[in-house]
Amino acid sequence: MTEAPGSKDQQHPQYSRDRALMDSLLAQQATDYNLVELARLRIRYLGFPGARDIQLDLDKALQNWGLTEAELYIKTCQLHAIGGIYKSRGKKEEEDWN
Repeated sequence: MTEAPGSKDQQHPQYSRDRALMDSLLAQQATDYNLVELARLRIRYLGFPGARDIQLDLDKALQNWGLTEAELYIKTCQLHAIGGIYKSRGKKEEEDWN
């Protein structure tokens, strides 16, 4: 992916929180909760012009867990269809996709 001349990376408003989460995901195994968090971050940063370190680490987490992006989305769609993935962590059943 090449950048247009004069383009500048942007700082995502959730970067600090997402960086900490990404570091945590890289140090853990692929649990159901970690899979949905990884998928959420992949969607958030898809096409985002910045946070290159997070984008690279999203790929690294997939590799560490032996998954393709398609497999991640299939698994997480199944988990969300069942529901309750966030309730088990004491969070509201709302999702932060922004």
